[in-house]
Amino acid sequence: MARSDVKPKPSVRKSSAKKSPEKQEDSEFVDVTAEGGERVEPPPPEVVEPDPEMSPEDAEQARKNYLLTRFWISARGYWGSGGDRLAWLLSIGLLLLIVTNVGFQYGINVWNRAIFDAIERRDAATVYFLTAVFFPLAIGSALLGVAQVFARMGIQRRWRAWLTNAVISRWLANGRYYQLNLVGGDHQNPEYRIAEDLRIATDSPVDFVAGVTSAFLSAATFIVVLWTIGGAFTITLPGSTVTIPGFLVIAAIVYAAIASGSITAIGRSFVQISENKNQAEAEYRYVLTRVRENGESIALLGGEEEERDGINKTFSKVLQQWARLAGQHMRTTLVSQGSGLIAPVVPILLCAPKFLEGSMTLGQVMQAASAFTIVQTAFGWLVDNYPRLADWNACARRIASLMMSLDGLERAEQGDGIGRIQRGTTEGGAVLSLNDLSVTLDDGTAVVGETEVVIEPGERLLVAGESGTGKSTLVRALAGLWPWGGGSVNFHPDRRLFMLPQKPYIPSGTLRRAIAYPGAADDWLAEQICDALHKVGLDHLKDKIEEEGPWDQTLSGGEKQRLAFARLLLHNPDIVVLDEATSALDEGSQDKMMELVIKELPNATIVSVAHRAELEAFHSRKIVLERRQGGAKLVSDVDLIPRKDRRRLLGRFLRHRKGTKKAA
Repeated sequence: MARSDVKPKPSVRKSSAKKSPEKQEDSEFVDVTAEGGERVEPPPPEVVEPDPEMSPEDAEQARKNYLLTRFWISARGYWGSGGDRLAWLLSIGLLLLIVTNVGFQYGINVWNRAIFDAIERRDAATVYFLTAVFFPLAIGSALLGVAQVFARMGIQRRWRAWLTNAVISRWLANGRYYQLNLVGGDHQNPEYRIAEDLRIATDSPVDFVAGVTSAFLSAATFIVVLWTIGGAFTITLPGSTVTIPGFLVIAAIVYAAIASGSITAIGRSFVQISENKNQAEAEYRYVLTRVRENGESIALLGGEEEERDGINKTFSKVLQQWARLAGQHMRTTLVSQGSGLIAPVVPILLCAPKFLEGSMTLGQVMQAASAFTIVQTAFGWLVDNYPRLADWNACARRIASLMMSLDGLERAEQGDGIGRIQRGTTEGGAVLSLNDLSVTLDDGTAVVGETEVVIEPGERLLVAGESGTGKSTLVRALAGLWPWGGGSVNFHPDRRLFMLPQKPYIPSGTLRRAIAYPGAADDWLAEQICDALHKVGLDHLKDKIEEEGPWDQTLSGGEKQRLAFARLLLHNPDIVVLDEATSALDEGSQDKMMELVIKELPNATIVSVAHRAELEAFHSRKIVLERRQGGAKLVSDVDLIPRKDRRRLLGRFLRHRKGTKKAA
């Protein structure tokens, strides 16, 4: 992992526009602009805590409800001032297409009545004329359907792109993708949530709104048709008569209520089952990914059987959730299929008495049957799409959970809750300084106590200590990956930092890209890359730099660390941080790598974390961390190369500091 061009964050200021207290309470976001006036990402919304008097079940439900609110807080920005410029154009266009399509539906319904009336009258001329009229209606309706799909899927595609970009930007900012692994919360498998859950979360609402709008307009239009055609229906009872006005409309509403009520009662568990299914799928994919990423270690240890057992257990959970979901689908299908078969027959049976007595024509019967079916389809749209709505509910909550975890990290960066390590610039000639630096976990538990270190240009500092004393955590704090703690880490404003971790990251693609990372593959000439490979002892790879392959799997641990040193030579930074960067090398190879760095980067400042005592020979200074109650402490700070101008003895510094405090 590399970090270069470490600079302070640009300052931001809150918008000076005044708001009334009521509007401040209703607004989840505060407008934020940079000093230059350009718009930047607004701060995260405040957390809404459940009422402490709620039962655990009610509190959990309140939390789930808030997750949907949190999703919409970000998602609706697509139609805001910082959203897609085509969002409103496509949305209005889709609405107009839906309205026009309903108009064509009505035209076909009227045509249906006219054609059957002509057939009943045996009016050949009218039948031929209506046959000719039908084709423009059909073609127009088909073209409108195509245009509607284009507009609908255009909104879905662009909305997904916009929201994905927003989430990924926040996920990658300030190392949050790494910090999520260190904090608690419901954000497991963020890659699955971003790739799959976010897709469903943006697809389904567009389908839902388009479907509901079309269903509402269709229902409203054809209820009028049913009322007009059916009129009143009179039932003669012994001694009295009962007249039912708009009997076809009443029948349609009653029928739809029975069908929809049945589906709702049967499918009330769809949301929870969909959530469980999605979580099981995410866990299954994660297990398979872990096997692929750690294939070499598993193969060397012969852990195939154990891995297979873990995969089988996870997959069995997936199958169990799918079985429950299949049961839900079977029950809802039983009702929806039965309703679909009965719906076209009901209006014919209801209209049959009027047709037989001569008060209704055949065309009116067929028009009523068509209108009744359209009304039923409109009323049943929500019922038919209930499974998709439940799936969207689950996916929106999962992506909102990830957003809330990112919110928490962002609020912490702004100084909310647990203390944060400040990052600034050094004073004087120092290239790096730690001022009262303390490192904690995200819950405030101390890892490293207050630390004072000043590093001059060209110094080579070795950080030593037993395992578990927080050395690597301290290094991550230097690189800006570990934000929790206190004090400050200060860099010289004109110095670049490059970090070599114990396990170098090898990206996919060509070997040339892997060597140049995080720079672009074409930032250096092939001769420069080959020269770097030669210097680190990887001559056998010089002819393969343009080859693509699974280099992360084919290179050995030692080769990966040598490749990381080749990167270092190419990037030529001012500050080098080595976190157990030679642990996979033998002692002789380690010595060669360290000698190479000192020779090729003579002016670089080096900070190393290591256990091997032999590395002291390549450093000018050593600090030692020791585990203590309340966090590790810096107990020793000595020059490995004696200096006449000053001694860096920690004890003398601490005694002077204590004496200053007592005098105060």
